[in-house]
This record gives sequence, structure tokens and C-alpha cells, in this order.
Amino acid sequence: MTILIAIGLSLATAAAETETADRPAVLIVVGAPGSSEYEARFRQWAGQWQGAAKKASAESIPIGLDHDQAQDTSQGKDTGTDATPTDHDRLQAILAEKAKAGPRQAPLWIVLIGHGTSDGREAKFNLRGPDVTDLELFEWLKPLQRPIAIINCASASGPFLNRLSGPDRVIVTATRSGNEQNYARFGQHLAEAIANPSADLDKDGQVSLLEAYLTASGRVEESYRAQSQLATEHALIDDNGDKLGTPADWFRGVRATRRAKDGAPLDGIRANQFVLIPSARERDLSAEIRQKRDQLELSIAALRDEKAKLAADDYYARLEPLMVELAKLYRAMPAAIPDPTH
Repeated sequence: MTILIAIGLSLATAAAETETADRPAVLIVVGAPGSSEYEARFRQWAGQWQGAAKKASAESIPIGLDHDQAQDTSQGKDTGTDATPTDHDRLQAILAEKAKAGPRQAPLWIVLIGHGTSDGREAKFNLRGPDVTDLELFEWLKPLQRPIAIINCASASGPFLNRLSGPDRVIVTATRSGNEQNYARFGQHLAEAIANPSADLDKDGQVSLLEAYLTASGRVEESYRAQSQLATEHALIDDNGDKLGTPADWFRGVRATRRAKDGAPLDGIRANQFVLIPSARERDLSAEIRQKRDQLELSIAALRDEKAKLAADDYYARLEPLMVELAKLYRAMPAAIPDPTH
């Protein structure tokens, strides 16, 4: 407890400064690598996320990249004293500080890079020192009042989706279950895609989390095929809070064309609104206009999901005012201008 208090006090000043402006925050957590080979890979992926955060003028918060930590990085065991906070402590303290900042419209991105395990009851992300479990992360995220993207690039990460799925959250996992426990390549391709214009599938001048997910999933599949190997990882995305997730091959472009057997709403609409590096036009929008547009798009998508259950006249009567309102909003937006970041 004393460690958490100390960390909280040390973070308070920085948090107060960075949270005065409602800007995105990217929390990049690099776990215990287990070997020098994986350490180099994980550091490279983390560096790509840091570069994307810088390009987005977002707050970048790394955990697990400090060589001065008094921990055994090769074995992932904590060798520090009571005065040495572990990465587990740091993660908990940072999320607690973010919660104290109150409601925010700008998303918090949490990127977990490393290895994971699952025994069927509990899933873990392997940190240097004590690991963090899916249940712990669930509890730590409860007080936060802002959109959140949780991206777990580790093996056996699937259970994190079921545990963390909820309103105004986008959950991405490198695997569909805790049984896929081999090293996951997904994190490499996602880190490459998040700021790469080639991942802009709908050609709107920016790369959304959905587009990065679809691009990375496709490249993972290609890499296994090129090596004539059976894929040992299958990524999922969830943004509708149903805890089910949707694989990339259920999408055509940026729209899901298949749904779960129980008729759950389609994933993807909200994830396509999570953009780390916005286009020039997007940056010119006020937070109020952006929020209103996003809500209208979600309402239209929800109505389309119900189309088969409604009479045609009823469906179009509900759709028309939403489309009119959205058209008015688009007319009020700044004209598109060339984006120097793309």
C-alpha cells in the first residue's frame, strides 16, 4: 500500500498537467520478454506505438522499458525491495490517477505487449515481477469515465476480451481463447499498421483501430500461409459490449457481414471511430461535433441492425431524421484539406 501511495504522489503533478487538456493517452505496457530475442521485438513494437502517440500529440506512458528497474528481466521475477515499485504497481497507480481525472472524451489506449498465460479460470499478462490478471484489470478500469481501447497482443489473451468488454470500450486480443498459448505475431503487425496509411481501408485519410486490426489480422494469416504453417493465433475485436468478439474474416471492408448465432449486434462501428492519429479534417472538428457525429453514426448502425424486424415504412421513418441530422452536421464541418501526415 505504501508503494502505491508513493507512486500516486509522484504521478499526481504530471497527471494534473497532462489531463488539463482532453487529449488521448497511450499506456504502453511491455511485459517480461523471457529471452533477448523477444525483448528486442517487444521494444520495437513499443517504439512504434510511442512514435504513433507522438505523431498524434497524445500522452505516451511506457511501463516495462526502464532498464534501471531492480527486477530480473530474463526470468520475470521481482528482486526489488519494498521501496521498488513493480510494473504491476505502476500499472495500478497510473490507472488510479487516470480515474481521478474525472470524465474525459478523449480515449485511453492500453497496449499490452508480451506473453500471456491462462489456466481456464484466470488469464494473466506476464509482467516483470507479479503478473496482472484479467480480473485485476477489470477492477482497475471500473472507475474510469472515458472511452477505452484495450489491446492485448499477448498469447492466451482471449479471456481478456470476455472479462473487459463493456460500454464505450474496444477490446482487441491476439487470440480467441486462452488455449492459444504460442507466441503471437499479431502485435508486430498491429504496431506496424496503426500509423501506416496503407491500413486506411476506407480512404478517409486516417487509420482507425478497426482498420489496423483488420490489416494486422490479414498479415498474420499471410505470414503463416507463406511458411506453410497452421495458424496458432486468431485475433478478435469487440466494441459492442457483448463479450463475444468478431474475427477479421467476418468483415468486408470495414463492415461486419456476419453476426453471432444469437443475433448479437455487429462489432466494428465504434472501433472504426477510435482513431489515434486523426486526419487534418478530423483535427479541425470540435469535441462536441465529433461526439455528436459518432453518436449519430452509432444510432444509424443500430437501426440498420433492426431493419429485418421492422416494417419498411417504420424503418425509413426512423432512419430519415437521423440521416438529415447527420447531413446537417457534415455540411457544418470544415472542407477536407490535404493531410501532411498521410
